Amino acid sequence: MAEDREAPDGTAVGVGNSVSGGGFHAPVVQTGTLNGGLHTYYGQQPPSGLPPVADWPRLDAADPIAFGVRRTRRIGDEPPLPPYVLRDSDAVLGERVRTAAGSGGLVLVTGEPLSGKSRTAWAAMLTNLPGTTRLLAPAAGTDLRGLPAVLRGRGENRCVIWLDELEGHLGEHGLTPALLAELVRLGVPVIATMNDEGYDAHRFGGQVRARVLAGVEPVVLSSDWTEPELLRLEVGCGDPRLEAASTWRDGARVTEYLALAPELWDEWWRARRLNAHPHGHLLVRTAIDFARCGTDDAPVPSAVLRTACALYEQEAARAAREPFADALMWATAIRLGVAGMLIPGEAPDTWRVHSSLFSEAETRPGTPPVPLGLWLLAMEAMREAPPYLGVVLATAQIELAPLADGNPEIGLVLGRLHEATGEAEYAEKWFRHSADAGGIEAAGIVGSILADRGEAVPAIIYLERAAEAGDAEARSDLALLLADRAVYWLDRLGESGDEDARGAADMLRALLKTPPDNVKA
Repeated sequence: MAEDREAPDGTAVGVGNSVSGGGFHAPVVQTGTLNGGLHTYYGQQPPSGLPPVADWPRLDAADPIAFGVRRTRRIGDEPPLPPYVLRDSDAVLGERVRTAAGSGGLVLVTGEPLSGKSRTAWAAMLTNLPGTTRLLAPAAGTDLRGLPAVLRGRGENRCVIWLDELEGHLGEHGLTPALLAELVRLGVPVIATMNDEGYDAHRFGGQVRARVLAGVEPVVLSSDWTEPELLRLEVGCGDPRLEAASTWRDGARVTEYLALAPELWDEWWRARRLNAHPHGHLLVRTAIDFARCGTDDAPVPSAVLRTACALYEQEAARAAREPFADALMWATAIRLGVAGMLIPGEAPDTWRVHSSLFSEAETRPGTPPVPLGLWLLAMEAMREAPPYLGVVLATAQIELAPLADGNPEIGLVLGRLHEATGEAEYAEKWFRHSADAGGIEAAGIVGSILADRGEAVPAIIYLERAAEAGDAEARSDLALLLADRAVYWLDRLGESGDEDARGAADMLRALLKTPPDNVKA
């Protein structure tokens, strides 16, 4: 019988002619019964275009990244990939690879996007096949019809076929039921991966290619790691990338974190160009820096992110030509089918940065410091989430306090942060630290604190410095303080019998409308 063929839509199409009671031998047909017309086309099989087995790379020398395993971030002299962490399905997968190595057949790993399918399947090959095994990893769409002929000339070489993203290798010129049967006959294993959506699209229905998948039970991976898998990750951590994944993964999505980290960072970094998304780049940077302030996974309103952009003066000028709405749309667009650079919070129009971008910024050398003004915005943004207020303050103490000597702006920010959390004593300490380092705003604050406490003499010193620098509030406080001091000393002079002093004190007191003796000598 003629074999069903596949129509362009993937459905099976029967061939009307049939031969019975005979056979086909090259250009000769021997038959007892022939139904339908006979058209004979015969010629040499077209060349396969596949290299001979001797030219295939050895498995132990093949680069997994070149053959579909997603790279992770790499800084310095780290290996291209972190150590493999065992998954719960490895035992079953390994057994199937060993079986296929002996008898041929298809071993398929399916799962959600970025669930680790390619890395897991590759690790199964490395673990369960000899390193000398010759590896063929054809590009999607490669004509595989000549593969059996190539394999028949393999000699003593053991071989494996690697079909990452199997959906690109299905069809009448790819992996068909007939070709798979021939590979089984030749004892050659096929190790393949496929995402869930592709598997569902090709596995069910009337398509011819569904027959390739029908007899195969896939090993299914989940993006969400189980508790035993997470424990193996934590126990086996020695690689900084795995440590970062253990710490900063969103939920239990370890492989998603590892795969997204370099993709998001590279795209974000390149977007700073004027002809790309400079405003989107800046918007994501503000979200990264908010996280660096200790807000971590707390979402921030987009209006606050937009306000924060103004703190980056040079970048804000470059970003002005890109509308904010376009920048936000770019920053929140889903990458690789799983997440955007900014992830929505529970409240409407609130966002947090993807944890991989935050951790990448924290570990990369040369990452610019968080603008000082952003620490204050972070504290303000977290007023509705009180637990984060203390975290922001503690993070600021760690990051800023060692840099405060000789830097009045840092002391001022630390004072404001302590003030926002109600820690008046520590706030005054840092305001005084700033004022003593030359800070004008802090000098006015310290002067007012001292004046309110009745410590007029030191208060005047701080207030005068701020007033001379143009601080209007300090000038007002200083004038009132000096007037109070004048009333005090005029009263003392009046007690000595000076009537003019008494009259002046009464006049000044009436103007100030303040009770006498309210300032200590």
